[in-house]
Amino acid sequence: MASFVIEGGHRLCGEIHPQGAKNEVLQIICATLLTSEEVTVNNIPDILDVNNLIQLLREMGVTVAKKSIDSYSFKAENVDLAYLESDEFLKKCSSLRGSVMLIGPMVARFGKALISKPGGDKIGRRRLDTHFVGIQALGADFRYDEERGIYEITADKLRGNYMLLDEASVTGTANIVMAAVLAKGTTTIYNAACEPYLQQLCRLLNHMGAKISGIASNLLTIEGVEALHGAQHTVLPDMIEVGSFIGMAAMTKSEITIKNVSYENLGIIPENFRRLGIKLEQRGDDIYVPAQETYEIESFIDGSIMTIADATWPGLTPDLLSVMLVVATQAKGSVLIHQKMFESRLFFVDKLIDMGAQIILCDPHRAVVIGHNHGFKLRGARMTSPDIRAGIALLIAAMSAEGTSTISNIEQIDRGYQNIEGRLNAIGARITRI
Repeated sequence: MASFVIEGGHRLCGEIHPQGAKNEVLQIICATLLTSEEVTVNNIPDILDVNNLIQLLREMGVTVAKKSIDSYSFKAENVDLAYLESDEFLKKCSSLRGSVMLIGPMVARFGKALISKPGGDKIGRRRLDTHFVGIQALGADFRYDEERGIYEITADKLRGNYMLLDEASVTGTANIVMAAVLAKGTTTIYNAACEPYLQQLCRLLNHMGAKISGIASNLLTIEGVEALHGAQHTVLPDMIEVGSFIGMAAMTKSEITIKNVSYENLGIIPENFRRLGIKLEQRGDDIYVPAQETYEIESFIDGSIMTIADATWPGLTPDLLSVMLVVATQAKGSVLIHQKMFESRLFFVDKLIDMGAQIILCDPHRAVVIGHNHGFKLRGARMTSPDIRAGIALLIAAMSAEGTSTISNIEQIDRGYQNIEGRLNAIGARITRI
């Protein structure tokens, strides 16, 4: 198990480039199974979750070629269907959350999929009902094998249908869309997720010959086609990493420029950091964050305490609440952080309290942060990363802290952030991997 040793108190200065979006690329890679022709994907981040999924596709029989440092081609011409029923395949699926999005493409193209309960972050209940109910509505049969702990999904021929999703699940919507593009007839998905990741998936599928309309809305209409063909696709910059860098600059009183952020796809993220008092400027497609000695949290018009909560797009992504909570510990003022979607994601705050942060954990979903206004620094500490987003939040806290901190289980951070210590050390951080 690897660790980071962080020498806190160093300011950053310079330019940093966000990696390709993890949440998008996991969907895009699964979508390459929908055709026997070559699909080329650019701006793929070199991170653990993505690399594991690429390797899984190789073992499934997909021909994968690395075209350049961040470009791969995928050709699912000779998929080994027997391997997909093996215990080895199912065991690998159980450790990779993104593997759940193999269901839609596999059922649509091959009429069958087996999947074990997927793993990933331990951040609370992440149910799969939306995936299953949606694909069932297209005519698939689901059977759960209790002895092997796997789901078996079969379908002679999927047929289009109308459905109103019980929740706007991003991966659930992605799975249903990928199944529906090869179904016979028209599928209508209401209360569909409409995050930029999902928009990108729909655009790729249309480039492959699908007929999807309503992209960027919560009402998608999909006319099924007989087959899809090859295409090229470029992944967006990772909005979560962009937000992480904004928070990092504020906490360390640093001046940085975040390059090529695809600003139009950041939604409400910049405005939410401004609500914490952080100054930032859009310069073309870059974000410039000036050095600030202090930043003050806004209050609502009636004077009540500011609340920052996650919501489905175009609301604030839950993946940034951990970062915003840490940033608030050094702000002037108080804020209520309300994590609605996952009931275990705020449990890392006890580590911040040990570092000297003033936080009241009200319940598993809500925490009140009373900012220090940089009046005194957080103290270095020994910590363990419980999940990807808490891991980067703890790294930000350690970079701003007085003294040296150690974060163990950084494999969780590696799952979502590419060479994070190398990129941050290049602009002034002091992070050593042990």
